[in-house]
Amino acid sequence: MIHWNDDIEVYLHRDPVDFRKAINGLSLIVSEEMELSPFDRAVFVFCNKRCSQLKVLYWDESGFVLWQKRLEKERFKWPKRSKKETIKLSGEQWLWLLRGFDIMQIKPHKTLSYRSVG
Repeated sequence: MIHWNDDIEVYLHRDPVDFRKAINGLSLIVSEEMELSPFDRAVFVFCNKRCSQLKVLYWDESGFVLWQKRLEKERFKWPKRSKKETIKLSGEQWLWLLRGFDIMQIKPHKTLSYRSVG
């Protein structure tokens, strides 16, 4: 399983893409639809229509890298209910997605902020 450094942003393209697209086609989606730069310190994640495959595009400062994962029996729990075209994930959510969890259903404890004890 691929784990990105904490300083790497993870962006999902919500809608399915044609998996015949390679680096050039996916880079265009990043710049035109997601309105991000494919050269950012980030990974861009795409899913096929059946949610059985992922493609991950990233720039490693010397060229583009395209990583693909195909599930044999299961499906990825791809977020469809979001109104945003682009969804930003934490590193933890990225690992959950790869393991098959529905990242839109998992909610952490609320962060509490106190100024004094007692």
